[in-house]
Amino acid sequence: MGRGGVADRPAEYASVRRRLPLERWGRRAVAGLQARADGSPVGRAAFEFLMFGLKQAWACIFGGALLALIFLTHLYWPPHAAIARYDALVVGAVGLQIAMLALRLEDGREAAAILLFHAVGTGMELFKTATGSWSYPEASLLRLGGVPLFSGFMYASVGSYIARAWRIQSMRFDDYPAQWKTLALAGAIYANFFTDHFGIDLRWALFGAAALTFRKTTVHFQPDREPRSMPLLLGFGLTALFIWLAENLATFSHAWLYPSQHGGWRMVAPEKLGSWLLLAIISFVLVSLVRPPQARALEVL
Repeated sequence: MGRGGVADRPAEYASVRRRLPLERWGRRAVAGLQARADGSPVGRAAFEFLMFGLKQAWACIFGGALLALIFLTHLYWPPHAAIARYDALVVGAVGLQIAMLALRLEDGREAAAILLFHAVGTGMELFKTATGSWSYPEASLLRLGGVPLFSGFMYASVGSYIARAWRIQSMRFDDYPAQWKTLALAGAIYANFFTDHFGIDLRWALFGAAALTFRKTTVHFQPDREPRSMPLLLGFGLTALFIWLAENLATFSHAWLYPSQHGGWRMVAPEKLGSWLLLAIISFVLVSLVRPPQARALEVL
């Protein structure tokens, strides 16, 4: 079989059994397009770019669906409905999670990552809202203190994305640091989210520690058939950028508000990118507990 044929690349397709059912269906759906794209270098490049986008969208399905719920309820939820909007978001987020498990849209380790992030995120939310870093302006019943329960799912969506992208793109690593180093860094970052309210803000030292810890680490991923790579630190930065963009949409939808936004919405300060970069590192380290990093030995997914 010629270029693009499965028989020529048996090793690449050995991992097909690891795909979830809809992922296997999706791969079959684009097989014809891939065969046509293989007719030219431009076509192959375009198909790889398409597959990269599709895999990224598929990886963030939980977060994307939750963000869509937040935005749509902001536009259309009746102000005097029997159920508060925030409570409806809790029900919607739980429903999304149940649907993803029932339809086998995620595996067990991805579900574990969501649960872990929900607990970690809710703990930080309780402290941050109590100190006035941000607030949830709408009333609700399903809450702990000033924190609606749907907020934990927003953190969980970050963990879900990283865990799913890890599997879907068959991520492998060169020079990944020892686990004790990454756990120590993540613990220090998480602690700093609390201590900065007491005049102990070590974020610049943490940026330096993160750069030192991951300076040699390269992540290899598989958009389609050819392995690609980038410095893991760059991956953290790109993840932080997209979280910040999503945060702007969420605050516009009054999911939560920073003090500067109470008089009228304005873009979230770009300085928040630093906080999201640190959160992306915590997120990655937590996912590594349920999906341990492996050295480079790529398979197509």
